[in-house]
Amino acid sequence: MLYLPVGVVFVNAGFEDGVPTFTHVADVLTDPFYFGFLADIFAEPFAIGSHLASLVGWVGAISISLSLEYPLSDLGIPLPVPWLGLETPGLRQGLFGFTAYQAGLSTIASVALGLPAAYVLANYEFRGRRTLRSLTILPFVLPGIMVAVGFYAMFGQAGTLNSLLGAVGLGPFAFVETSPLAIVILAHAFYNAPLVARITVAAWESVDRRAVETARSLGASERRAFRDVVVPQLAPAVLTGALLTFIFTFMTFPIVLALGGLQLATVEVWIYDRIQRLDYAEAATLAVLETILSLGLTYAYLRYESAQTGFSQAASPPPKEALFPDLQTALSPRRLAIVGYGLVTLVVFVGPLASLVVGSVTDGGGFTLDHYAFLLERQLEGESFQTLPLPAIRNSLLFAVATLAIAVPMGVVVSVLTARAGRLGTVVDTLAMVPLAVSGIVFGIGLLQGLVFGISLPGGWRFQVTGAVAIVVAHAVAAYPFVTRNVSPLLSGLDPAMVESARALGASRYRALLDVELPLVASGIVAGAAFAFAISIGEFSSTVILASGGESYTMPVAVERYLGRRSGPAIAMGTILLVVTAASFVVVDRVGGRFER
Repeated sequence: MLYLPVGVVFVNAGFEDGVPTFTHVADVLTDPFYFGFLADIFAEPFAIGSHLASLVGWVGAISISLSLEYPLSDLGIPLPVPWLGLETPGLRQGLFGFTAYQAGLSTIASVALGLPAAYVLANYEFRGRRTLRSLTILPFVLPGIMVAVGFYAMFGQAGTLNSLLGAVGLGPFAFVETSPLAIVILAHAFYNAPLVARITVAAWESVDRRAVETARSLGASERRAFRDVVVPQLAPAVLTGALLTFIFTFMTFPIVLALGGLQLATVEVWIYDRIQRLDYAEAATLAVLETILSLGLTYAYLRYESAQTGFSQAASPPPKEALFPDLQTALSPRRLAIVGYGLVTLVVFVGPLASLVVGSVTDGGGFTLDHYAFLLERQLEGESFQTLPLPAIRNSLLFAVATLAIAVPMGVVVSVLTARAGRLGTVVDTLAMVPLAVSGIVFGIGLLQGLVFGISLPGGWRFQVTGAVAIVVAHAVAAYPFVTRNVSPLLSGLDPAMVESARALGASRYRALLDVELPLVASGIVAGAAFAFAISIGEFSSTVILASGGESYTMPVAVERYLGRRSGPAIAMGTILLVVTAASFVVVDRVGGRFER
């Protein structure tokens, strides 16, 4: 269910009618629409027809640009984006170049927002600091499509920001329409700035304050000591967070699809468009090239992380001072800068989610329940081929429960293998983490072309997985690595003598695992289960490909369907998704808490 779909994608890109071919890959590599000026370099190995392929690529790119108003249509002249002075690259960069470009900008924004948060959490003590640090994990359990709708509710023409600006006689401003790239980058920062902060806080708290005091005693100023002692110890953590952010935003899909569409198409969005147009060969080729790049980036991250391990807690961590001990200190430039940063984080992190809820019960004229009334009317009077709200909610919950039933045992089994099988366990762990490096859209293509369409077997048999089963498979494959990542460290930390004592008293290996080891790692199992449930509730990339009708639509797919027609119902459906996600996470956590006790 994992390697077969991914293998199908590679086969479809490298074979035609059962015969190996490099044609599909060559067509993409030599097309300026995809690789810009690099296409000419890639075309050099293809001596025969290289100039013709380049010409066809240019003509094809121009025709596509004219028909779809794609931002790569200016033949190399950057298109200005009025807000924040950002620019979308021209045809010289190509589709892959633009994807890397927006990932780079998103990484810069995430680091810029994440580092001040790390500074505050690592150096100051205040009420709610532990809670705030725990909340840095929140973006990882929020559906991407819901966050995209939240940003639309915040920055749209009828959104919260324009309403506030209108109260002082300004606006409205078409932020989303005129500056979609800037909104997409902010949405990516919403997801990844907490990741940067979380990694950097751990490194900051491991800095030994005695080294800083030694530098000060040798005559270094506070700024010089920070630059020469603290910064070198923080740099690996910051670079690790930045590299992870780049990988995640390079493979971005739901946020760009909802906020930018084909106008800001990344590789993943374009793959989805090719599937919609039934161009499976080109979609598979793009998927293979993207997977190779993402695997290369992931490998670079793992190598860098392994080379920089050792962020252990310092023997003498830096002391934390009160954030606002008195009024005079509160008015100091440093504290005022922290307050200003707090206001920025409210706009970027709290604003979209609050706007999602507010936007579901308001319109240009004030309070209204018309958006929910539309959903109710659609449910009562809609046709079977339309997107109905209740089946989407039901499907999301049922798929999430089924995902738990598959992903949790899978994750625990892989954890046991990785913790107990020595060198073989390392190999198993590496192979089992493939879903983290392969995007949902690529996996969805493989499932669609392989298991959903069916695979012929000897003897006239046909292996086929369709409908809800295919979606649950996709969700389980995406979720089980998070179970493994939560359980494996706890299993590895258990004292082997405990298992040996149980075995000496007559317990079988299975009984020792069931009665001794698993109860001791219950917290990791519960945490992994909560992640698996939330990931299933919010999964969009593969689901939008596999969902074929009302019987398999989920809430994220319903949000995307409504957003393409009317923003009000999409915001209302996004609010329902937010409530269901939060409630589900609380229920799983409560049940798990009782299990741990």
